[in-house]
Amino acid sequence: MPRPRVLLADDHRLVVEACVTLLEPECEVVGIVTDGRALLPKTIALRPDVVVLDIGMPLLNGLDAGRQIKHTMPVVKLIFLTMNEDPDLAQAALGLGASGFLLKTSAARELPEAIRTVMRGDTYVTSQASQRMVESFIQGGDRSNGSELTSRQREVLQLLAEGFTMKEAAGVLHVTARTVAFHKYRVMQQFRLKSNAELIQFAIDQRLTLGAPTSSRR
Repeated sequence: MPRPRVLLADDHRLVVEACVTLLEPECEVVGIVTDGRALLPKTIALRPDVVVLDIGMPLLNGLDAGRQIKHTMPVVKLIFLTMNEDPDLAQAALGLGASGFLLKTSAARELPEAIRTVMRGDTYVTSQASQRMVESFIQGGDRSNGSELTSRQREVLQLLAEGFTMKEAAGVLHVTARTVAFHKYRVMQQFRLKSNAELIQFAIDQRLTLGAPTSSRR
């Protein structure tokens, strides 16, 4: 049986190197992507069996990038590998069609098994995430996952929250700066946001980015 073809998507070099070392005995690592926006075209070009991706990637977060992949290439299996233990993220990942969800802290022990499991057609969820998902369900936790935002609004919002100017974001998205401005102010109006600081916090709350802007260009 041929080895599974795996594409890795993570912007942390040490994590990628560790994953390559873990997977190479059983898998063929066909490529590495360091931002979410490059992930779909790379997946189309390389046609991997499995994409192992982080959630908190620059330019386009892993959830939205994964959603694009499942829409375009539904047979590709997604395994999310993240530091974030939020059970809502696990639910969101599985909800968009992911086959696996595990934490980076347990990757050395679980990632090869997760690959084997999803290649059999089953779903692999790390035990830590499974327990927290059950606890969240029992407690009735149900935070918004940003579904009220359009795909373009989510893309614009993440780039602005990462520190891109409207002109720079327009270049990334291949649209005009006026289009970016329209989406920005539509979001601010829709959710009653009064400043860029509130916009950034809203992006974090919607899990589009996992922290403060990484760029100092503002």
